[in-house]
Amino acid sequence: MTGLIADLPSALAHSGDIRKRLAGKRPAVFLDYDGTLTPIVDRPELAIMTSEMRATIRVLATVCPTAIVSGRGLADVAALVKLEELIYSGNHGFEISTPGTSTVHSDKGKPFTEAVAAISEHIAQEIADIDGAFVENKTYSLSVHYRLVAPQRVAEIEGVVDAALTDYPNLHKRHGKKVFEIRPKIDWDKGKAVLLLLQTLALDGPEVVPIYIGDDITDEDAFRALKGRGIGVLVGTEERESVADYILHDTDETQRFLHVLTDLARGSN
Repeated sequence: MTGLIADLPSALAHSGDIRKRLAGKRPAVFLDYDGTLTPIVDRPELAIMTSEMRATIRVLATVCPTAIVSGRGLADVAALVKLEELIYSGNHGFEISTPGTSTVHSDKGKPFTEAVAAISEHIAQEIADIDGAFVENKTYSLSVHYRLVAPQRVAEIEGVVDAALTDYPNLHKRHGKKVFEIRPKIDWDKGKAVLLLLQTLALDGPEVVPIYIGDDITDEDAFRALKGRGIGVLVGTEERESVADYILHDTDETQRFLHVLTDLARGSN
């Protein structure tokens, strides 16, 4: 059921309820990157995870399956996290790899790479004169960033994006935090990627409780996919609706909650 973020219970304050959900079971933890493990910043390359957060995730991964599920490209987010033992999903699920192998389990985005490259170049040219706007081509998808753009010019950028998409019917637009995401127009998202990982890694049995932690509108796909089956935890304070089960207010609370999950996972092993 969708509800306002302000009405969501704190995952930290209600850790006892989560402990009950995990009784006799084991967690599998899925983490967004930007806004969840690092604060939101003006440009993607500035989102650097602290060594303390990295250490926290490293310990968590020793007691339960742990994955990063990001809108960033796979190589990009893996290079930022720097933990080879994790599972990684990039490009909103269009790229997936598991520890110790370069195998990509989802190749659904490959037929769209030429279209993504072409529309990326076109949009970049069209918005070149708008201060603060830039395009991030992630091979299987692209992001049009406007966090640094004057508010009165955001509609102009969206107009450029919408006009460009008329020539690429196999792509579509999704909204993120101060970004327009352009992805292949197929039934695939972070939620589908999480379900694929659960199945591929034999984690889809009743003994596993999947826990997804994310901050963005795109993370709602994962919250919906796990509704009634796992636990969705939203990070942030922006007022909007969400289907998550619990809330954490910032990345500091995320780190504290990961410590709680580590202790809970140890107790379930």
